[in-house]
Amino acid sequence: MNLPLLLFNCFVILFVGKTNAFRFLSTIDKRTSRSESTFRNSKSSVTMSRANAAQGKSFLNARIIGSGANTPPNTLSNDDLATFMDTSDEWIFPRTGIRRRHILEPNQSLVDLEVEAAKQALEQSGISPDKLGIIIVCTSTPDEMFGDAGAVALRIGASNAVAYDLTAACSGFLFGLVTAGQFLNSGSYSHALVIGGDALSRWTNWNDRNTAILFGDGAGAIVMEACENNESGILGFAMHTDGNGREHLSMKYSGEEVTLKSSKGHKITSQKYDFMYMTGSEIYKFATTVVPDVINEALQNAGMTIADVDFLLLHQANIRIMDSVAKKLKLPLDKILQNLDEHGNTSAASIPIALEQAVREGKVKKGDVIACAGFGAGLSWGAAIIRWE
Repeated sequence: MNLPLLLFNCFVILFVGKTNAFRFLSTIDKRTSRSESTFRNSKSSVTMSRANAAQGKSFLNARIIGSGANTPPNTLSNDDLATFMDTSDEWIFPRTGIRRRHILEPNQSLVDLEVEAAKQALEQSGISPDKLGIIIVCTSTPDEMFGDAGAVALRIGASNAVAYDLTAACSGFLFGLVTAGQFLNSGSYSHALVIGGDALSRWTNWNDRNTAILFGDGAGAIVMEACENNESGILGFAMHTDGNGREHLSMKYSGEEVTLKSSKGHKITSQKYDFMYMTGSEIYKFATTVVPDVINEALQNAGMTIADVDFLLLHQANIRIMDSVAKKLKLPLDKILQNLDEHGNTSAASIPIALEQAVREGKVKKGDVIACAGFGAGLSWGAAIIRWE
């Protein structure tokens, strides 16, 4: 017994009498025991909850059965950029891995790209559009502020699908993949279409050589189906958000002030966003720190290790980020799936575009395990471990 408790016991005995004191102290002992028991049970419950949470982030009965991609035919090379800004291919390529990017022309829409990517994925899957139960369009730059998903569903003939947009910037496709996987795993739907599409050229400041050299436009899509084969599907995943770094990658609303012609002259702001802004050094530090960790977390949830991974598929942001992540994970560089040189950073479209190319070229084969990770504005990041079928 410690000294404060001993003094307290003496005090009780002196002032309330021996018999009553022992009853009083016995009551305290019982309450303390119950409290300690409750605390132990609480700790046990927390531990169990954490274990259940990890288990809940493991296998999802949902696999990819088709992929597609589409980018605008119009390209902007590093040499093209050098004609109107102080830069060069010799400066851009070693720092980013990018040689050109595809950009929409004024008469093109992002929905056009998303629809074509979706049609390719459906054709490869052998699934008719009317079998789709859910469509998730992952984009931060829709043609319409209220979203592109409804227009995509209409144009591909997915008359039975619920369709909505998901906004998580460069993490969008990864988050959409897991979200669709959860719906399929629960039995809510049998087939899903997930599209990643962005038109960042619309929001790029072409006078800022630090960001203008990075971004391009495009769309990629996958068709998923519910499955019962425990050898394929989403084997494990993890997702995170931290708003503390939000200012390092943003496109802020800064509407112009307007005075309404009301009796009180009410003031509002109207119709304007700033150009996209990025603090490159901070995003680099963020990505190279959190991405290896979240991949290991997803692998742990899948009951696997990095030795089980055949390919690393990261959001196509910067070749230096991908090299750094691969080295931290002790993966050889030839296991990185990347197409930065041709497309640059296409935000939510980058992962499905790179995946479609790897599948089309025969690099990714049946049974291969792919560690897939997205990261970007929010700040947000996540990973999923996929076995390709």
